[in-house]
Amino acid sequence: MPKKNADFEDPSLSRREREVMEVLFRKENATARDVWSALGESRTYSTVRKQLSILEEKGHVTHRVEGATFLYSPRVEREVAATSALSRLVDTFFQGSVAGAVSSLLGDTGEKISSEELERISRMIEDARRNREEEPS
Repeated sequence: MPKKNADFEDPSLSRREREVMEVLFRKENATARDVWSALGESRTYSTVRKQLSILEEKGHVTHRVEGATFLYSPRVEREVAATSALSRLVDTFFQGSVAGAVSSLLGDTGEKISSEELERISRMIEDARRNREEEPS
């Protein structure tokens, strides 16, 4: 079962390692052959097995044995990994400014955001305001 805590810190993953993790997040459990097939067989099977081994050494992946097969899964939930990655992105490109990141997203994709999504974002902002006001000083 993947961890749910937010203390996930991934060292910079290579593009290919991120692709492997994406497959594992999508499938939740997968054999090396499943990952290899999902990647469109764009790399050798032995390369995928090595990448899974490296990801396991880094602490991102775990496996269990079912018969003679290794079944791999991510050690953290996708949402935890996404939150961690987003936090690093905001720190790196927006000097820690959430408003700067939101402004950039709305500026570049504002016309692509539906009215429903904008309403949902407005509700999240209001919820965040209420939660902040309720916190003890």
